[in-house]
Amino acid sequence: MTRRRMLGAVLAVGAAVPLAAVGPAWAAPGAQGTSAPTGLGPVQFTLPEPTGPHQVGTVELHLVDTSRPDPDAGPGQFRQLMASVWYPARGDVDRYPRAPWMPAGALQAFLASGGFPPDAALLTSGHEGAPVHRTGQGLPVVVYSHGAGSHRSDHTVIVQELASHGYVVVTVDHIGDALSQLPDGRVVTPAMDIQHTLYAVDYATDIRFVLDCVEQLAAGHNPDAEHHPLPDGLCAAIDTSRIGMFGWSKGGTATACVMLADRRVRAGLSLDGPMQPGPKQPTITTDLDRPFMMMTARFTRAQDPNVALFWSHLKGWRLNVQADGATHQSYGDTQVLIPQMAKLIGMSDQQLKAWIGTLDPARAVKIQQAYPLAFFDQHLRHHHRGRLLDGPSGAFPEVHYLP
Repeated sequence: MTRRRMLGAVLAVGAAVPLAAVGPAWAAPGAQGTSAPTGLGPVQFTLPEPTGPHQVGTVELHLVDTSRPDPDAGPGQFRQLMASVWYPARGDVDRYPRAPWMPAGALQAFLASGGFPPDAALLTSGHEGAPVHRTGQGLPVVVYSHGAGSHRSDHTVIVQELASHGYVVVTVDHIGDALSQLPDGRVVTPAMDIQHTLYAVDYATDIRFVLDCVEQLAAGHNPDAEHHPLPDGLCAAIDTSRIGMFGWSKGGTATACVMLADRRVRAGLSLDGPMQPGPKQPTITTDLDRPFMMMTARFTRAQDPNVALFWSHLKGWRLNVQADGATHQSYGDTQVLIPQMAKLIGMSDQQLKAWIGTLDPARAVKIQQAYPLAFFDQHLRHHHRGRLLDGPSGAFPEVHYLP
């Protein structure tokens, strides 16, 4: 069973996984030639609920950067991005629908590409358009950048967790390197040719524009291109003096690129980023003086000279942790969703480990929920959450703190 077809099987019964995991040339070990499971029924796959004290709200934004023409989109067109804002919501959220993990059209396109019926769904903990929880002061902001060929839903476990603990989190689809759905219903897919490849530096340009939009929100303006209504209290909730960023894979590299170019981001977290910005700047050779944390798996300092070089240029607070048995995708939603599928199709333990490594999925969730939150709490709120980042923790014996 090819990787695309296997993941399509997941989605066909209601699961969801990152598009970055899809590649028709990759196959699960020993699974070639098997067909997609049938007759599985309306099985509902789930993501873990966030642990914070707040309910979670979310709203989608269509952002257009009129300073950047986009000839690939057609004459007179400008750079478009799709984004979602996640935030702590007031307790009366039940009358607001739960947001899907991916927009229906984008999910249907993904299913169709694998030859499966477009009738899947997976709901998040975010309630669409719910009013923002009022605290009397602004909330810190965290921006998220996905990996190559992926989408902004890729790390919803972490995003929901941060929002439930009082953060405003902005997730972004880098159109051209993402599966995304525009407001008019058009679905755009990642470019497959090198001529149209987006690099980490291109992601960084997108994010700097998104930061401009965050500032517009904080000033009481609506940056949505169609001016759709914003949730009550959203603008007043944003504190632009406390902005952080995290990203996975290419998005982790983009996080470093943004911080080197834009001091609005005060703290950055890379989830296994390769630290290769682009063809004109293949390595990062500039010092970074603000807090930066790396959660590594495949792209380690010991195995990748670009990551080691980047680490040597971190002149502020820095930390590198790595979980035993983690793979490149272990710090994201895949670690939760693939095991649920494995039970349905009878995947062997060996096959499952080839996908998600040997890191226990339940432990992976706890790591995803604890470490990013502790990092941003420490550097955006000056709150040491259980001193988790000070050194090895008995609560997480599988996590190594690399000197």
